[in-house]
Amino acid sequence: MRLDKYLKVSRLIKRRTVACEACELGKVTVNGKVAKPSANVNEGDIIAITFGEKTTTVRIEKVAEHALKADASDMYTVL
Repeated sequence: MRLDKYLKVSRLIKRRTVACEACELGKVTVNGKVAKPSANVNEGDIIAITFGEKTTTVRIEKVAEHALKADASDMYTVL
């Protein structure tokens, strides 16, 4: 699945356009490397998102095309 879509579906970032912008500005890394919005993500990958001085690091547990709001937090584990 594309990184920008995963960020939206998992509700780590609310809108896909915001996810794209964050990736293009270099604020999102996958497994320690700056990632483009079109980067492929798989289960077990580590994503780090930087907003201001706060960095959120998560491990992908599940990749799904659609997720209900209640199920979205099951898609990742905060590290």
